[in-house]
Amino acid sequence: MLLVRFLTSGARTQDSGLSLVQHSLLGFISRNPGCRATDISEVFGVHRSTVSRQLRHAVDAGWVEAGTGPARAGHPLRLTDHGATVLEGAVVRRLDDVRAGLEGWDENELERFVDLLQRFRAGIDSDDRTPDQNDGDCSA
Repeated sequence: MLLVRFLTSGARTQDSGLSLVQHSLLGFISRNPGCRATDISEVFGVHRSTVSRQLRHAVDAGWVEAGTGPARAGHPLRLTDHGATVLEGAVVRRLDDVRAGLEGWDENELERFVDLLQRFRAGIDSDDRTPDQNDGDCSA
């Protein structure tokens, strides 16, 4: 639990960046235009009311728009131009943070870090978990 707190404690940047949850939500919608709240709920394994609350904030902020469709099936979602710009800015800031954190590391340190990250991932990957929708995608 301490590792999760440590990794997410800086989830919101000082310059009004996206929280980890907002970043994940916008990244998913960006990669899956037309998805619905039920899709997001299923993929992330959270209750639909939680997704609805996050979506309401994203719509109010002008990041996401809900298309028309039967309410029972859920409205198709897509990023607005503003939402795409906000997400792109958050991705750039997070990549800059990673680069800054690794600055000054020599090749051996980088290789050791990669080995440890791979070992960590191997320890948490299993068939009974929901796949990480952000695997290999720096835009999420």
